[in-house]
Amino acid sequence: MKRYFFILSAAILITACSENKPPEPYGPVPSERQLAWHGLEYYMFVHFTVNTFTDKEWGYGDEDPSVFNPSELDCRQWAQVAHDAGMKGIIITAKHHDGFCLWPSQYTDHSVKSSVWKNGQGDVLRELRQACDEYGLKMGVYLSPWDRNSAVYATPEYLVYYRNQMRELLTQYGDIFEVWFDGANGGDGYYGGARETRRIDNRTYYDWPNTHQIVRELQPSAVMFSDAGPDVRWVGNERGIGSITNWCLLKKDEMYPGGNFAKILGAGHEDGNYWVPAEVDVSIRRGWFYHASQDSMVRSPENLLELYYTSVGRNCNLLLNVPPDPRGLLHENDVKSLLGFKELRKKEFEKNLALYKKANSSSDRGRKFRASNVTDDNTQTYWCPSDEETTGELTINLGEETEVNRILIQEYIRLGQRVQEFEVEALVDGEWMKLTDGTTIGYKIIRKFPVVRTNQVKVSVRETKAVPLISNIELYRSPGD
Repeated sequence: MKRYFFILSAAILITACSENKPPEPYGPVPSERQLAWHGLEYYMFVHFTVNTFTDKEWGYGDEDPSVFNPSELDCRQWAQVAHDAGMKGIIITAKHHDGFCLWPSQYTDHSVKSSVWKNGQGDVLRELRQACDEYGLKMGVYLSPWDRNSAVYATPEYLVYYRNQMRELLTQYGDIFEVWFDGANGGDGYYGGARETRRIDNRTYYDWPNTHQIVRELQPSAVMFSDAGPDVRWVGNERGIGSITNWCLLKKDEMYPGGNFAKILGAGHEDGNYWVPAEVDVSIRRGWFYHASQDSMVRSPENLLELYYTSVGRNCNLLLNVPPDPRGLLHENDVKSLLGFKELRKKEFEKNLALYKKANSSSDRGRKFRASNVTDDNTQTYWCPSDEETTGELTINLGEETEVNRILIQEYIRLGQRVQEFEVEALVDGEWMKLTDGTTIGYKIIRKFPVVRTNQVKVSVRETKAVPLISNIELYRSPGD
């Protein structure tokens, strides 16, 4: 009898351990730095340089540094607005294509140290660092590879110069969460007085692998953005529109900043061999730098909300540009729109109707992977069926008939992006009615649909690469409709 009891106990223990074992990772998975980046979702881009004072989008490189003279520069105002608007960080154009540096670089005089602002003693990066720290924001830097001011641009010597400046930014201004590499490379410029056109091979000139290594060594937690990563990719347009099908995966070995890849960057590669998620960069104005003529053309809160749905709602992060004016302040019209957008988002997602509601599934792989994990307000838990199942259904019982018109779904991406097709239905008058469907999910998607009254909503995973992992489902009744 004792022997039978021992065998039975061992069998139960083995079964329990098997049931509660998580699935193996599938395909490329995000690094810790990428997971932290996904969690930021929405942050500010700040385009600010001599162009702000010359009314240009791209400076030629021959601008006199004395034109840079903000009368009321206040990085604390930028940070406070970003914080109050619900943003998580600020990325600044430390050096744009004109080559003017917003910090007193020891490697050039074409910087704030040659301006009349603060008698050449100012440092915009230092002030921004302090402001970000005060308001609990992350800080990132944009360092243009192209430099229309440098006399040595397009020669091997420039690469030494560029990397020296990168080291300054990555060692003197605290923790950096993102390093932004623009794809614009080569063309006409001042180039120290040569006033000529210089072309480079942007596949090889910057020696990107070794340039990237500097970032890895000096800021190991920072992600790097460019058309092809290595950590974050461009979405392929500047209109604020992510692809509805959006894989966080990319075949990036043959890709490089400035290459002609826009058509494929939105969707990524379903069979990609690297985790390189998409970032939506878009401006609150028509231009990237401030122009007084655009004061009446600032995006409305309603337009920004639509951008939110086409970016964050499509498995992208939203990098929204808000350019300071010649005072060195964010313009009142921009601030009003940003705060209005914050209020609209608050109303859109005011009450998660699915929170802590009962959830059932077609199957699961054990008690740690039950359907209840998708409504428990914890994205580190997830529903998962057994390994041999690549489809499944999750049903959320709202308890009583409730109006619903929004759904938010997240995969547990630590173990890879898996879902290829899904469908959402609601039980209406005893019949299941289709609300929306889609292809990829990834970190997060948000879908709109017409208002329905229902007490049950079902999410069906129709097709996947491997056993599906759903970490979070939220339902809302937005006033937007």
